[in-house]
Amino acid sequence: MKIRLKLTLLFSALFATLLLGFALVIYFSNSNGREVEYFKRLRQLAITKTDLLLDAKVQPAVLQLIYKNSLNSLPQEEVAVYDTGFNLLYHDAGDIDRVKETRGMIDSIIALKEIHFYVEDLQAIGFTYPFKGKTYVITAAAKDDYGLSKLKTLRIALAVGFVIAILLTLLAGIFFSGKALEPVSGMVVKVGEITASNLDLRIGEGNGKDEIAELAITFNRMLDRLENSFEAQKQFVSNISHELRTPLAAIIAELEISTLKERATEEYREMILLILQDARKLSRLSNNLLDLAKASYDQAQIAFKELRLDEVLLDARQGVLKSNPGYRVPIIFEREIEEGDFITIKGNEYLLKVAFANLIENGCKFSDNNQCSVTINFLAQNTILRFADTGIGIATEELPKIFTPFYRGDNKKYADGNGIGLSLTSKIISLHQGTISVVSKVNEGTTFTVRLS
Repeated sequence: MKIRLKLTLLFSALFATLLLGFALVIYFSNSNGREVEYFKRLRQLAITKTDLLLDAKVQPAVLQLIYKNSLNSLPQEEVAVYDTGFNLLYHDAGDIDRVKETRGMIDSIIALKEIHFYVEDLQAIGFTYPFKGKTYVITAAAKDDYGLSKLKTLRIALAVGFVIAILLTLLAGIFFSGKALEPVSGMVVKVGEITASNLDLRIGEGNGKDEIAELAITFNRMLDRLENSFEAQKQFVSNISHELRTPLAAIIAELEISTLKERATEEYREMILLILQDARKLSRLSNNLLDLAKASYDQAQIAFKELRLDEVLLDARQGVLKSNPGYRVPIIFEREIEEGDFITIKGNEYLLKVAFANLIENGCKFSDNNQCSVTINFLAQNTILRFADTGIGIATEELPKIFTPFYRGDNKKYADGNGIGLSLTSKIISLHQGTISVVSKVNEGTTFTVRLS
């Protein structure tokens, strides 16, 4: 069921319930009011006849004749007067008596003083009436044709009004729900036009204030993220293709050259060393790509545990020095550590080692003295790591781009690389809810500051 129809039906059902309740209240209020008023009228009529009978001494036959010919008499009117001994003193129409009083009824009236009841379609009342020291029992019955006719008219009017009101409500609901959901229909059409080839399209955001506008804004933001993701993926695939093509082409060319003619053992050794160098580049690139993929995972999918940052840093330093014996990496503790909690965080040991190793390697390979100094400090619940070198530095205009995957600045002339290291490091630090910043001056050096908590 579509939302438009569902809203219309729900609104109509709610309105119908309220309107039905209102109509029932009106109808039953009028019905009860009519009943009470008619009982009062019957009582007054009965008292009037009894006064004529007892006080004015009007003969019963004369009294019957008067009311039979009276224009003001009630339809099917019956008034009966008894004494407490169940002796009938007067009856309007004894030959067609419909109330049919009994001794038990008279005793009940005497005991209760007044009773109301129905005899088929007649309203009836029975009550005691004291007169000159004696008590009489009076019953009266009649049909309220006028009142019942008005009640029937009211019932028909309420029913017709109810049906018309519901029909109008349904039509209004269809119209207004259509108007209210018109922006959604437009969104559906526009979204249907958006494909992978035109992710730059956006849906209208309306007035920017209501819930539908909020939905449109949220959807457009999602499209922004998707577009950025697709663009990043294209760029990523393009860069990977470029990075893989160069060493693979070199390996293929070197192998082809080696097969053209017989060569000395030393020449084969040189070619094997060149191929091995290119193969190592491919291995390093593939490892970096795998690490980049791991760092792009959701935090909930990566194992985190309590780690001491100084121990992780020392392991990363050891790994770098093992691969590059000529590098120097002094570690300086700016404050004396008394409790391990100050430099303990929840993190992934492997990824943090990769991040620290990347920063250390960058500092060493872009410095003439192959040295990167690492300082550790802690403030409150934050651990601060600084990786500083005195190398070639980074130009000011390149600083905003250095964390972009596969970006390489002018320093590519100085040392080999594939532009993944800093991007990978930034992702790992963000994954650990930390921050990384950089300060650099050309030909003076670069300092990366990492804050973790």
